[in-house]
Amino acid sequence: MRAVILAGGYGKRLRPLTEEIPKNIVPVLGKPLIEWQIEWLSSQGIKDFVLLTGYLGEKIVERLGDGSSLGVRITYSHEKTPLGTGGALMNAYDILKDDKEFIMVNGDVITNLKIDRLLELEEEYVGAIALVPLPSPYGIVKFDESGRIQAFIEKPLIKDYWINAGVYLLRNKIFEYLPDKGDIERTAFPKLAAEGKLKAVTYADVLWKSIDTHKDLEEAAKMLEEAGGRL
Repeated sequence: MRAVILAGGYGKRLRPLTEEIPKNIVPVLGKPLIEWQIEWLSSQGIKDFVLLTGYLGEKIVERLGDGSSLGVRITYSHEKTPLGTGGALMNAYDILKDDKEFIMVNGDVITNLKIDRLLELEEEYVGAIALVPLPSPYGIVKFDESGRIQAFIEKPLIKDYWINAGVYLLRNKIFEYLPDKGDIERTAFPKLAAEGKLKAVTYADVLWKSIDTHKDLEEAAKMLEEAGGRL
């Protein structure tokens, strides 16, 4: 099985870091974000990768090459103009057309979730989306009926609500739903959901962080430090 990593974004909220390098090779705890992702998936048996590059994609090629330095094989699909997440995947059709199914990962997430549960997808579905509990951006205050404060909880997970973790199992039929240009989250996924062909797979207790801002970088580094510098 192959893994596809979306690696074409501008990373505007990480400027000035992303003025000369793409978001995917911004270092997190001394290691490029995309290398964390490749090592995470490689540890679960995936050795073939397709990187969907765009903005400053040549910098990713310079850094990773054919993937041999990481013990994997890398193929590249480059978009000359921004195509969105769905269009970028459609642009790689010639590479992936013979793959029965593949893992796809947003290029801005660090996680340790196990993909084996996604691979158990029943035949009736076209894809599965990993979901994680909604992380609160704020600390919360617990108090009793009298108003007496009991505890302060720093940025808890809100386990009644689930968000897209940016990790997917997609079957080849996904190409029948993809746009030539546009985001998969706004085009293919709503259509598949309406047809009942998209499955949710929840992960309650995993490391997960989406990196969009400088603060996110700091929080991701802290998360990894607390995990012993490994996923």
